Amino acid sequence: MKYELPKKKLGKNFIIASVIAFPLVSSFYIVSINSNNLINSTMSFILLLLSAFFLVLLGFGIYFYKTGTDKITKRLKKGFRIALIILAAIYNLAGYTVVGLLYAPGSKFKDWLITTAMTTMSHQYFATWFYDDYDVNVVLANNTVIESGEDTNPDLIEFTEPKFNQTTYKNEYEKEILDREDENQIYKIIDINRDGFKGKLAVIYDPSKVKLGISKGIGQQLNSSYGQFITQISDRYDAIIATNASGFYDPDWNSTGGVPHGIVISDGKLIANNSKATSAGGLIGFTSDNKLVLARMTANEAIRKGIRDAVDFGPFLIVNGKSSFINGNGGWGQAPRTAIGQREDGIVLLLVIDGRQTGSIGADMNDLTRVMLDYGAINAANLDGGTSSAMSLNGKIISNPRNGNFQAKTRPVPNAWIVVK
Repeated sequence: MKYELPKKKLGKNFIIASVIAFPLVSSFYIVSINSNNLINSTMSFILLLLSAFFLVLLGFGIYFYKTGTDKITKRLKKGFRIALIILAAIYNLAGYTVVGLLYAPGSKFKDWLITTAMTTMSHQYFATWFYDDYDVNVVLANNTVIESGEDTNPDLIEFTEPKFNQTTYKNEYEKEILDREDENQIYKIIDINRDGFKGKLAVIYDPSKVKLGISKGIGQQLNSSYGQFITQISDRYDAIIATNASGFYDPDWNSTGGVPHGIVISDGKLIANNSKATSAGGLIGFTSDNKLVLARMTANEAIRKGIRDAVDFGPFLIVNGKSSFINGNGGWGQAPRTAIGQREDGIVLLLVIDGRQTGSIGADMNDLTRVMLDYGAINAANLDGGTSSAMSLNGKIISNPRNGNFQAKTRPVPNAWIVVK
């Protein structure tokens, strides 16, 4: 008796195997040709061969299924078969959607992933897994903040006492700022709720109340210096409000936050004069007459010019009423953010944006600039962000900080902008 190959049944099995395997191996192959950090060249070649194999297998499967004469026993109910087909379609669509997000020309997701990952200290592998160094560098070069190069003009700040019980305002943001319950009110906290992020905006009506508090263990040596949580710094100074300020040395992503980057001045005294954390920005501080200064100057120049409190960070977002030119997302990705600004009337704005959580992915430089402009800042700068970003009120955290592992935690920092009583 002549044996005939059950071609129809075999074709069905070939199709099922190919539909499951081809999207998987071809997706990994596409990843491998864009970055050799996750998949080496040998494995990339193997994935190419497997992709070709399963594609050919799919072709044979379709041919066998169409030309086969053997009968296939229908063991599954029609509804279940339809469900399997739908699941297979979803599986294929999801796989190629991810590939498309990662590698489609002009993909904003690619820019977001690279800039967000590369501005973290401990999760840069999210970018280097999927992209080679060339792609990473191109994306970072195309997402930048181009500052004006100007220093702030203190003459633009004209202190005016906000009118109590004012009835007309320029816009809704002006109303939020100036509408107070008490004419002697020192501060106000505004909830920020925008598309993609949430946060807190502290409005300080008297800029003389804004100081730079420093941690008890601030120093120059990593092994002997330590930072403090902003709540601890707040307690040291009996402050009402506190937010993080400068960056700090963090070589193993697990330092105690005691050695700050750049210049640190507190109460007119030079506390630190270390290398900068970023080439952008510069000195962010207050003069003795309580005007926010954003400038590029040395520590000696700052002391000579009477800067009473300052840190060194950036980029500068708004200088003299003009915002910096931001390419793409500015190169900093979306993450928890902290910023400081001052309005023309002298009111100081301290902004903390939550990130790395459902309902608040985080903010990029465009977002920070827009919030500051909306609330009337004519000078504003980005401060240290990520896990450090947090705001406290009367010694308790009122923002929602997240660390790099998305846990509800903040970390010790070398200094903090505080609002004293």
